[in-house]
Amino acid sequence: MTQGDPEDTSGRPTVRDKRRIDPQTYELREPEATTAEPDAQPQQAEGADTGTPADAAAGPGEAAASAELEQVKGQLADRTADLQRVQAEYVNYKRRVDRDRDLSRRAGVEQVLTELMPVLDGLQTAREHEELSGGFKAFADEVTKIATKYGLESFGEAGDPFDPRIHEALMHAQGEGLTGPTCVTILQPGYRIGDRILRPARVAVAEPDEAAAGDQQAAADGVSDQPAPDQGAADQTGDQGAAGSQQ
Repeated sequence: MTQGDPEDTSGRPTVRDKRRIDPQTYELREPEATTAEPDAQPQQAEGADTGTPADAAAGPGEAAASAELEQVKGQLADRTADLQRVQAEYVNYKRRVDRDRDLSRRAGVEQVLTELMPVLDGLQTAREHEELSGGFKAFADEVTKIATKYGLESFGEAGDPFDPRIHEALMHAQGEGLTGPTCVTILQPGYRIGDRILRPARVAVAEPDEAAAGDQQAAADGVSDQPAPDQGAADQTGDQGAAGSQQ
């Protein structure tokens, strides 16, 4: 009796011929499939038993994964929106800082140049009186060069039309041959940086003399109103002169 074979109910042992070669025909025997079938049936049963719960568990797992993925996508969208908002705030902050820095720089330059204006006035007066010479002249030229480097520009010349936006009238007079208010004397030059006026030019203004202009207009009108000499009277006077010469 072999191991694993069922015993006969009659009590006799069962003998099985497991030789691979048939002793009578000497041919190779086919292996018996009956021994493998019992082993295959438990495997199929085991696969059938484990397949159904796995498929049943796959549904809730996929749903949970999908929900988690959607949650992650929502968080990613929120973080992206926060990052874009922070970036926009930073760009606006940088622009504001650059603008404030430029304004502070301009204000500092204007303040220094404003304090330097009396020195420039003194140098201009000395230059007009030809009192600059030697090293003092070189120093004056260097100061003027530095002021010009930072955009300081002087303005105001005799003969300029008077503009109250850039001129300050300290003296007033009447003049002839003028068509309107004119700066006849520059008492102090004005200074500006670009379009910004730091100090208006202080000038003496002359306006057209209305009385003289009226007299000239009246004289011109009087000359034009005088009647022309009568041609007949002139001819009669000429005839009388000719008769007297004949006598």
